[in-house]
Amino acid sequence: MRIVCLCNNWLGWQVLQWLADQGQEIAGLIVHPDGQGKCLEEIQAVARRTGCIVLEDSLISTPEGLEQLRSCNADMAVSVLFRNMLRKPFLDLFPRGCINLHPAFLPYNRGNYPNVWSIVEKTPAGVTLHYINEGLDTGDIIAQEEVVVEMTDTGGTLYRKLELAALELFQRTWPGIEAGHWPRKQQSAEPGTCHRRSDVAAIDEIDLQRTYRAEDLINILRARTFPSYRGAYIKHNGKKIYLRLELCLELPEEAEGGKPSK
Repeated sequence: MRIVCLCNNWLGWQVLQWLADQGQEIAGLIVHPDGQGKCLEEIQAVARRTGCIVLEDSLISTPEGLEQLRSCNADMAVSVLFRNMLRKPFLDLFPRGCINLHPAFLPYNRGNYPNVWSIVEKTPAGVTLHYINEGLDTGDIIAQEEVVVEMTDTGGTLYRKLELAALELFQRTWPGIEAGHWPRKQQSAEPGTCHRRSDVAAIDEIDLQRTYRAEDLINILRARTFPSYRGAYIKHNGKKIYLRLELCLELPEEAEGGKPSK
């Protein structure tokens, strides 16, 4: 197949590189501009190797950008951690549709920061490969897999688990997609959950005068622990003091009275 990829971050780079290594025809690449995307240099290095056209995200809704994409004669678009909503007429350019690799167990945690909300709201965590429609992560599911959230997980460790699980799911599923043998199913009738990027602001400030359940407070702190991001904070003398939570699992020798270790 001829593919247009919309890639961002480490996972987007890895999927793009894997597709290129499999001999897929990368006809076009859409990226976020400097300062808005991650791993841009690595992603563009793959693009140079494949010789595909590269467009910034702002162009895909313009007549000029759409015409360049139409000239790619691509069969399918593959989106990975791309931050923009995709709508018609872009979606209509690809006869075999547009698919998205989302690090959440849909219909839970549509939108942003699924690694955070799976911890804070105790919703199922996982990864989903699905078709894109004009809703926010509401398209038909191709494949998905649940990821276990341990009590020792932070937002950072869970994010890494989701990255690796998503890459494995994509690699395992792609041959069937390419061959046209992979079924698609509607998302569960359950309402699920959805979050915007700005929603974390409602949990990031820890109010020193408020009463929290211990579990809820710990979950907020560990969900927002993701070096090098700042995350949750308290205010003191007009300044923010940022918080990180360290979670250390007791080892067998410690349970028997041995010396604790990190």
